[in-house]
Amino acid sequence: MEPIILASSSPRRQEILKLLNIPFKVVMPEIDETQPADVETERLPEYLATRKVDAAARTMSTGAELPWILGADTLIELDGKTYGKPSDQEQATQFLRELQGKTHRVLTGIALYNGTLHFVSTRTVISRVTFAPMTQEEIDWYIGTGDWYGAAGGYRIQGLASCFIKNIEGTNSAVMGLPIFELYDMLKEQGYSIIE
Repeated sequence: MEPIILASSSPRRQEILKLLNIPFKVVMPEIDETQPADVETERLPEYLATRKVDAAARTMSTGAELPWILGADTLIELDGKTYGKPSDQEQATQFLRELQGKTHRVLTGIALYNGTLHFVSTRTVISRVTFAPMTQEEIDWYIGTGDWYGAAGGYRIQGLASCFIKNIEGTNSAVMGLPIFELYDMLKEQGYSIIE
């Protein structure tokens, strides 16, 4: 299997690639994640995933053959407000106060660059996550665990936040930040087989 460059530092995305036995190398591209005025919220994760792929490609040596590059981005949306990664405990607490007891959308965009075809394919997956009502004590406990750090919306579905997640419409892997079915389908379309 050819190695893939993962344009993300997310441990969850790395875990998913390991689960699929896909060899990969991590490249952490620096991009501006500000939402441009002409990009609607539903397209933003796919747009940012594509920007990450482009930034990773630019780190390659001049004249080097560009391999497979995978980028992904996730954001949370509730009532028209988007939630990225909280900057500190105070913001993470505020995020959970707003999300608790409600159903929000998780938008995950993925972009896959095929170096042989010089082609980028993209997809966006939208899931719905319902939090049970949470007391301030529960929110404080969760924030105190540090599990919120570096996670869109201030929570990780595969971590301790699962104590408070009442329902998911979609797949866990999409909410984690790398939808397995869509990734597999995109790889298959491009002639990359994980079946050996």
